[in-house]
Amino acid sequence: MICVQEEITLDVLPLGKSAKVVNIDCNSNLINRIYDLGITQNSLIKAAFKSPFGDPIAYLVKDTLIALRKKDCKSIIVDPI
Repeated sequence: MICVQEEITLDVLPLGKSAKVVNIDCNSNLINRIYDLGITQNSLIKAAFKSPFGDPIAYLVKDTLIALRKKDCKSIIVDPI
């Protein structure tokens, strides 16, 4: 039996899980910020921590811990590993 993963937005990636970035669909100002943080297509990202109120969420990208707001994470499509 083959198990097929569905692509999800980054904001719903469970804590402790990793994923591969499939697509980034946002305006040019935000996409430049996301690229500057090291999030590019095919890069690996791991959900690390949530703030006490659930927003922002900390992610591990290329050995760097970054925080992103949920509304920005909705623009990042990932494939869970």
